[in-house]
Amino acid sequence: NRAVFLLTYEQLLQRRLGRYRHVTSLRPLQLVSRLSLDVTIADHAPITDLEVLPLQNSRSGGSMQQNMKPVLPITTEIKQQDNVWRITFSPNIVQQARISTSGILGDFVVRYDVQRELGIGDIQVLNGHFVHYFAPKDLPAVPKNVVFVIDTSASMLGAKMRQTKDALFTILKDLRPGDHFNFISFSNKIKVWQPNRLVPVTPLNIRDAKKFIYLLMPTGGTNIDGAIQMGSSVLREYLSGFDSGQNSVSLIIFLTDGRPTIGEVQSATILGNTRSAVQEKFCVFTIGIGNDVDYRLLERMALDNCGMMRRIPEEADASAMLKGFYDEIGTPLLSDIRINYTESTVGYVTQNLFTNYFNGSEIVIAGKLTNASAESLHVQVTASNNDKNIVLETDVPLQHRQLETERRVKEATAAMTAGAKAPASGSLSGLGFPLGSIAEHFAERVWGFLSVKEGLRARLRSTTTKEREDHIQRATNLSLTYHFLTPLTNMMVEKPVVLADGTMETASNAAPEADETPPAANDLPGEADAETEQRPIRRLAKKPITISKTSADGDPHFVVEFPLSKLTVCFNINGEPGHVLSLVSDHKYSGVTANGKLIGAPAPPGSHKQQRTYFSTITIVADRPKRAYIEVTPRKVILDGRDRIVLPCHSTAAVDSGVLSVAVVGKANVTVTIGGNISFVILLHQYKNPAPYQRDHLGFYIGNSKGLSDNCHGLLGQFLHQEVGLAELPVQVGAEPSTVLKVKDRSVPVVHKSRKIYSGTQSVDCWFARNNAAKLIDGQYEDYLMSHMFDTGDWPQGTNRM
Repeated sequence: NRAVFLLTYEQLLQRRLGRYRHVTSLRPLQLVSRLSLDVTIADHAPITDLEVLPLQNSRSGGSMQQNMKPVLPITTEIKQQDNVWRITFSPNIVQQARISTSGILGDFVVRYDVQRELGIGDIQVLNGHFVHYFAPKDLPAVPKNVVFVIDTSASMLGAKMRQTKDALFTILKDLRPGDHFNFISFSNKIKVWQPNRLVPVTPLNIRDAKKFIYLLMPTGGTNIDGAIQMGSSVLREYLSGFDSGQNSVSLIIFLTDGRPTIGEVQSATILGNTRSAVQEKFCVFTIGIGNDVDYRLLERMALDNCGMMRRIPEEADASAMLKGFYDEIGTPLLSDIRINYTESTVGYVTQNLFTNYFNGSEIVIAGKLTNASAESLHVQVTASNNDKNIVLETDVPLQHRQLETERRVKEATAAMTAGAKAPASGSLSGLGFPLGSIAEHFAERVWGFLSVKEGLRARLRSTTTKEREDHIQRATNLSLTYHFLTPLTNMMVEKPVVLADGTMETASNAAPEADETPPAANDLPGEADAETEQRPIRRLAKKPITISKTSADGDPHFVVEFPLSKLTVCFNINGEPGHVLSLVSDHKYSGVTANGKLIGAPAPPGSHKQQRTYFSTITIVADRPKRAYIEVTPRKVILDGRDRIVLPCHSTAAVDSGVLSVAVVGKANVTVTIGGNISFVILLHQYKNPAPYQRDHLGFYIGNSKGLSDNCHGLLGQFLHQEVGLAELPVQVGAEPSTVLKVKDRSVPVVHKSRKIYSGTQSVDCWFARNNAAKLIDGQYEDYLMSHMFDTGDWPQGTNRM
């Protein structure tokens, strides 16, 4: 009569007002006999200013007074060991009732900061990716020119108007000497406090501004277009004069609680008019209050003009949230920030140009490292502060930083796992694996997350249908690759099968049927038992089938069979961990793409290599007649066709999605069939007690390539319809005879070798091409790097590349 639900999720905390903020909602809607919350915070940098706020039931989101010490929620304990902080909250049923008899306790909020490296910031390197955190402080504030545009339509009557005035009175106190400002109110009519100018911060101007705010009276409709045009005109005119500071930061803060009802009401026209009025000379920050706001319009207006949008819920404390939002943007420290990295070392960098940096915030950039041999990464930051131009530069030693990041990740994972407890029991034994898996790939996942966010923002800014669809496709592909829940993806909850005894069959205990003998390692599946055809997931009879030698397996070793030429060729690809390689690329013709992602491991003792790489994930995408994909790892298979299905690799089963069908022989292999004339077999290599240089990995074999076109490409696909020949070069005196392989119009030096395939059960004689298959493959190794696992890019330039 007891159930445990384990939810693992990731969140990139945003630094605001100099703090990170972690919120846990405690709303069980009833009094609970045993309620316990454990929060563990670990960071490689020293954690500073950690505090737990009183339970918060409103959505104010406003900041507490900085000089007020928060009162801890009852029973809260805070412990620190080295750089790991643990916070526990475990009120008994009586203590819960004192807080709330309805079971709505509120939000448990922990906020803290970390001590970042001064100067260039903190750069972490892991598995072919890097994350750069840049949060400078102790800089003089840059003067700002700000125009407040305030909605005074009839719908603002009452609490909204009162709270807005309270916030504006407080904001006036926070304006600094050197700032310039103005106020505009709008409803049916538009009123400008100081026509055609901005005024400096003086006691007299502050007094007059308070009088203007005090006399604001809600009435009439909502002329959003006219108000933003007027605000832009006033600010633009001031900036064109001699009084404006050259290195000041200029912005409009626009607040409304409704939709456009007066003047221009079409969102597209309003956005176009706003872009024309702003002329990229300043930023627009928008705030919406309540439920009757066109938030899409406000978000587009802010994104188009280098600002951001904030939403204030109907029941929230608008005064506190308005003041909190202003605090975030009220102290600009830098403008025109550009962060550059060595072009030959880095590719696919997320946003690295920023209009402004505000005190207490943080700039986070992620990128892919494309040059594995690079010893260092050169980082340069340029920006303006007041009347000074700032240039910061450093060289980051990549190998040292990689080892350092790996060590810190292991320490943090161990701390988090130790801090995770199930209610009234010991440690959750299964929690260590998801935590470790997430931590080991956090740099790549941050890159994916930021890339998705950029795609979603670009979607909103799109001006044509095609441009919008391209951004949607890229963001969707990345969301699927990294399993992100976004507006473009859905989260599926899988319902386990109810067994005859009333218990649930889950993926972890599914087993072959009683009359099945467990499959031998790497036996290949044949046809399904006819009696089980009608079931969507069916058990398989074990019938080995024949597959081609054309494959990529092991470290990875590539083998290509040329039946017409009666030759077999082999080569190695020395890739980098995190790289995604194109194996088969026929997206334009058959609609099929197969990509493989590399994972790293140390080289065994005595090896001439510095590291090994294996395939950790293989994805197969089919775009015809409908899009479907399969993602295979050594532990699970995800099929997304008519429905999304997850199969464990330790059980034997088969599924047909209509476009793709998959057959799993537990702990052995996975066969993927497309349209009856294309099939791939993926071998599962798993270790019970792996040596340090061993990793669970996959082998990729082409079973049937008849349905792939003559134009098929990729590291393996380019050879499927080719013929090759051997030739011996003339022997010079005293030299050994040499052999070349004739491929297309190229001559490739080769030597004779023997190579094991099918998990070492068979040897094949082959002609080996050295130097990362130079001259054998079209182009170079870098041409086969894909931006993500679902990239269906065509040779030589991808249509889906980020």
